[in-house]
Amino acid sequence: MQLGIFIPIGNNGWLISTTSPQYKPSYDLNKAIVDKAEQFGFDFALSMIKLHGFGGPSQFWDYNLESFTLMAGLAAATTRIKLFATCAVLTLPPPITARMAATIDSISHGRFGVNIISGWQRREYTQMGIWPGSEHYKRRYEYCVEYVTIMKQLWETGQSDFKGSFFKMDDCRCLPMPSSNIPIICAAQSDAGTRFAAQYADYNFCASFGYNAPTAVGPSVARLVKASEETGRDCGALVLTMIIADETDAAAEAKWEHYKAGTDLEALAYRDEQAQDDPSQDIYAQPNRRRLLGVDRLPTNQGVLVGSYAKVAHMLDELSQVPGVRGVMMTFDDFVIGMEQFGTRIMPLMRCRDQIKQAA
Repeated sequence: MQLGIFIPIGNNGWLISTTSPQYKPSYDLNKAIVDKAEQFGFDFALSMIKLHGFGGPSQFWDYNLESFTLMAGLAAATTRIKLFATCAVLTLPPPITARMAATIDSISHGRFGVNIISGWQRREYTQMGIWPGSEHYKRRYEYCVEYVTIMKQLWETGQSDFKGSFFKMDDCRCLPMPSSNIPIICAAQSDAGTRFAAQYADYNFCASFGYNAPTAVGPSVARLVKASEETGRDCGALVLTMIIADETDAAAEAKWEHYKAGTDLEALAYRDEQAQDDPSQDIYAQPNRRRLLGVDRLPTNQGVLVGSYAKVAHMLDELSQVPGVRGVMMTFDDFVIGMEQFGTRIMPLMRCRDQIKQAA
C-alpha cells in the first residue's frame, strides 16, 4: 500500500477545532514535513488549494498558500518523493496549468502530478467574480473532461486544436513537453465524478468517514473499481485518513476527545451552508454524504484512526486489505510530531509495508 501525506497548506491542518494545534501555513513547515516523508519512504505528498476559508473562532482555512508554487519549491528541495499540486479548474486556463505542470516536471525530474478539483464552494469564486453560476454544478464534470483532454494533448504532442463547449483551442502550443507521464488525481465521490475519475484519472480519493473504521471505505472503493472495469482503465483508490496516535489507546483517545470538545461549530455551519448550493440528489455528492454517514458534526472531513502506535498500524493493515485500495493519504493532528511518530513507531509495525522495508 502506497503512503502519502496531505500537507497542511491551510492553517490548522484538517481539524476544525479551537482546541487542536493552532498554526499558520508556511513553506518551512511544509518542507520539514515533506523532508520527513521522504526520509521515511513515503511515496507522495499532495497539497490542496483553498481560496476562501470557513471562518469561525478557529479562522479555519482563512490562511492558505498557493499549491503550484509551493510544490515547485518543494520539488527543488527533494529528490525522490512524488509531488502533486491541486488545480481548481475555474481559476486557470488548461494550457496555463499544463505549462506550469511541465515546468515543475522539469524541476522535479519527472516527479510531478496534478490533482483536479471541479469546485463546490461558491464563495471561493464569487469573491473574484469568476463563479459561472449554479449551472456549473450540473456540468462541472463535462468541464473537467474538456480541461483534462486539452492538458493531455499538450503534454503528449505539444499542440492542441480542441474545440468543445467550454474551451476552443487555436493551434495552442506548449513546449517543452514533460519528461514523463504526469498523473492525474481526483477526489470525486458522486456517481458522475466517479465515472469521470475512472475515465480520465490515474487515482481517485475515496470517501472515508467515521472513527476507527478503516474498512468502512469499502463501498466507495467498490464503486470506483466497478467504474474502472467499465472503462477498461486502471484508476487506483486512495483513502484520506487522519492519524491521532500516542503511546497508549487512552492517551490517543484523550487527545481526540479534547479536539472534539473544541469543535468549531460556526466554521462547520459555514461549510455546510456552502455545500447546500449543490442541488444534486446523489447521496454521495458533497452536501449529502456526510449526513448519510452520520459524521456531519465531527471536527474533520475524513476518517479518523485513533489509538496506540500498534493499534493504528493494525488498522492501516486492515485498510490495505480492502479490495481496490492502492494507498492511503494521511493527515495528523500535529504534523511534525505525527510524522516522526509515524515513521519511527507505526511504520515498523505495518505488515503491509514489509516488502518495501525488505527492499530498503
